[in-house]
Amino acid sequence: MVKFATAINCIDGRTQIPVIEYLNKKLSVDYIDMITEPGPNKILSENKDAETIKSLREKVEISIEKHNSDTLAIIAHHNCAANPERKDVQQEQLLDAIDIISLWQLNLKRIVALWLDKDFNPSMISDVNIKC
Repeated sequence: MVKFATAINCIDGRTQIPVIEYLNKKLSVDYIDMITEPGPNKILSENKDAETIKSLREKVEISIEKHNSDTLAIIAHHNCAANPERKDVQQEQLLDAIDIISLWQLNLKRIVALWLDKDFNPSMISDVNIKC
């Protein structure tokens, strides 16, 4: 059976392949449904842009419903054009984003947060098992 996970990632093309390769291996999945937005951790953390957040949620729901994805990753990275904050601020935003996504009450089992360093090497900064 083919297994999917979902990622909310930055539009920055440098992040795509490292995130896909990392999540394929770490999560033991075949495919990643990639949802992109400039600086998504900031958008979710601030929780002000209702239209964009609604759009992100709808795309996540499609991945869950149509591809049976039960794991969602939220990604942030060094030198983000849309979110030029320091690493510690962006990582805090990732944790806030997890809290926001958890409130969506989707059929997810797990939400992970990834940070990509200056060389675009991913590392997991949070791995939360949830009951939605």
